Amino acid sequence: MQTMTYLGNISETLQLRKGLADAVTLADHAKAHILRFGNSSEHYRKYFGNAPSGEAIGYYEKVINGDKGDALFRCDNPDGNCQQPEWAGHWRGSNATNETVICQLSYSTRRPLEQLCALGYTVAGNEANTYFGSDLLHRLYHMPAFGENYVEHFAEDYAEALELARSNDSYTTRDSDVLQYFALDVYAYDIVVPGSGCSGSESSMGSASETPTLSMTDAPASTSDAPSAPLPPPRLNPANVPPNAHAL
Repeated sequence: MQTMTYLGNISETLQLRKGLADAVTLADHAKAHILRFGNSSEHYRKYFGNAPSGEAIGYYEKVINGDKGDALFRCDNPDGNCQQPEWAGHWRGSNATNETVICQLSYSTRRPLEQLCALGYTVAGNEANTYFGSDLLHRLYHMPAFGENYVEHFAEDYAEALELARSNDSYTTRDSDVLQYFALDVYAYDIVVPGSGCSGSESSMGSASETPTLSMTDAPASTSDAPSAPLPPPRLNPANVPPNAHAL
């Protein structure tokens, strides 16, 4: 397995390495939780609905053990976008699909995984990018080596992630936000505060102090914003599919 390359100073490199280690920790436990409980756990159904579990396992495994290809993290602001207010980073898009930029704001706002559930944090009440590890999961999935141009943003926040699981679980297992929120929630519940976690409630969404979020869209640098991924059709109920029919 190849090692990802970093372009930045020593302090930034150390923080990025710790953030990436946190991302792997989150992905590893999320995968382990699904392997233990399949798609029957309360947490799995909360985020993925009735979707089969294999795809989610695979995309966590890509982060843990997948070949890193030409993935590159840059701290030198090559496109000048870090000067925009509240931008903590961005994927370079058509400028360089294998590269993502980490801006200075990341180093002063992203929290280490050791602070999960501390300082008033709840999964529902804070952004998915509050922690460096979960933020980097999102950024990794933009890169072809990890997301394969298949992991997308069908939900844009916690409420939309839960609604996707309730009403249209067809693409939950390849939704970037769902993969982040699930990993955070099960790590908190299983590891940090066993049996309790810090999920919060839907009514508490946005009540905590928020982490800068403008970079969450990660539009290709120096290009117009790409349109949002189309919402997929609802998953077909096998009971309603005629015999020998094949859904595309």
